[in-house]
Amino acid sequence: MNGVSVRRGPTTLLHDLHWSVELDERWVVLGPNGAGKTTLLRVAAAELFPTSGTVALLGESLGRADVFELRPRIGFCSAALAARVPEREVVRDVVVSAGYALLGRWREAYDPFDLERADRMLDALGMWHFAGRPFGTLSEGERKRVLIARALMADPELLLLDEPAAGLDLGGREDLVSRLGVLAVDPDAPACVLVTHHVEEIPPGYTHGLLLRAGGVVAQGLLPDVITEENLSEAFGLPLHVRRESGRYSARRR
Repeated sequence: MNGVSVRRGPTTLLHDLHWSVELDERWVVLGPNGAGKTTLLRVAAAELFPTSGTVALLGESLGRADVFELRPRIGFCSAALAARVPEREVVRDVVVSAGYALLGRWREAYDPFDLERADRMLDALGMWHFAGRPFGTLSEGERKRVLIARALMADPELLLLDEPAAGLDLGGREDLVSRLGVLAVDPDAPACVLVTHHVEEIPPGYTHGLLLRAGGVVAQGLLPDVITEENLSEAFGLPLHVRRESGRYSARRR
């Protein structure tokens, strides 16, 4: 992204943002409510066009490329997507239908390879035993893992995760963060961008950070250079003490 701004009426959601993500990088995007994190991810998912600036996405220029060919190359997981899944939809069908960029199974046919891959993605997220269950019977944490499996189903070149741990209890959060950490160190995994409010949700193995406030960049670069007391205090507007232990971060007010 070069000079990207997004405005809605008099409100600026993103302002003059310059940012690039390389193939082998794992990025976390942090900031308070209203910082522009979800807007940024929607631009990266080719769901939202910037008001100004340019976006080069997977070798294509956003605004010139066919987004319907571009979007299947991107795995996107968000709360908005979860709300659109019918509660009676079977878990395996939620995942396998991503191959056709659909939400749920209709009349399309899937070959054994597709079904096998869906099961592998579910197994990687600890959800294979739930493959035959209706989506609506799952806990919040289980739903999040199913949607991440769906995001990986089409073997994307870019994986975007919008607050995947939001609403989870401590056990659910730690299980998900651990699984995302395993994915982060997989050399065959796609480039990853994860949005969160909390440094405690940064998985081990993530390499870079982008810190936003009011639509602008506070800091970006290698994760240890970004997740500092000075930067976090500026972004969140209060003095914070930051600690890192065994690859995990925590923060509290000073």
